[in-house]
Amino acid sequence: MAISGVLRPGFIQLRVLDMPGSIDHYTKRIGMHQVTEGPDGRVYLKTADEFDHHSFVLRRADTAGYDLMAFKVLEDADLDKFEKRIADYGIAADHVPAGEMPGIGRRIGFKIPSGHRIELFAHSEQSDPKPRVHNPDVWEVEPHGMRALRFDHALLYGPEIEKNLNFFEKVLDFRCAERVDMPDGLLAIWLSCGMKAHDIAFVKYPEPGKFHHAAFDLENWNDVGNAADILTRYDISIDIGPTRHGITRGQTIYFFDPSGNRNEVFTGGYTYYPDLPTRTWDEKELGKGIFYYERKMNDAFLSVVT
Repeated sequence: MAISGVLRPGFIQLRVLDMPGSIDHYTKRIGMHQVTEGPDGRVYLKTADEFDHHSFVLRRADTAGYDLMAFKVLEDADLDKFEKRIADYGIAADHVPAGEMPGIGRRIGFKIPSGHRIELFAHSEQSDPKPRVHNPDVWEVEPHGMRALRFDHALLYGPEIEKNLNFFEKVLDFRCAERVDMPDGLLAIWLSCGMKAHDIAFVKYPEPGKFHHAAFDLENWNDVGNAADILTRYDISIDIGPTRHGITRGQTIYFFDPSGNRNEVFTGGYTYYPDLPTRTWDEKELGKGIFYYERKMNDAFLSVVT
């Protein structure tokens, strides 16, 4: 098996101000399904095209934003391997017991230099709805809303992203698919643990632990247009799009959930292999890198975070 160690994004947990409104947004508009509500009030969601118990967790809080993102590893022994690597790197890891989240096995968690909590886990139960594996149809449950296929990636803001880059490459075996270099240093990185242009990305920002967006994969460009129709029909705040990124080549639209957390639905993007060189953007062409059609920066897109 070629892919080992860290396989892919597993789930993300966000803080929301309005739980009923957030559930409506992520289920009725984005097209997810509620799996369960935990005894502590956290709500667990997934798409019908995902096998694992959940991929999106909502926690009621007084401020919106990011709690954690967890990556799935190939096998339980990888947790011990990565815990040792993390400790040898000089970062303390903690243990989260199996069952702390419904359907999820034991996890290890740690804070990276940008101030974000990252977790690793190996085991997840499966939950319905999910794809059938014997003579499967293209879908078991008819898609609804924006027809999201999966939680795909997150973009996070914080300081010390040079150290993040070193940590993810040296400790977790990620590769840097793209980066932005400015005259005063590294501005942004797009990191991959598999064959996508990115699984997690970081932008340099003075405040630690900030959240820019969580993204959902769609099947095609027509579904991005359908998402725009839904956003307009239900008067959901659109940030920018539909448009395309030069960086990753994804076709995209950005908008906000009821708590002000930014969402993205996107499709496309190139296939990444770990032997490929890093694509590098500079200050002159950054506008085209972020928004390929508009070819200019959008201050609100870059500065609004939770």
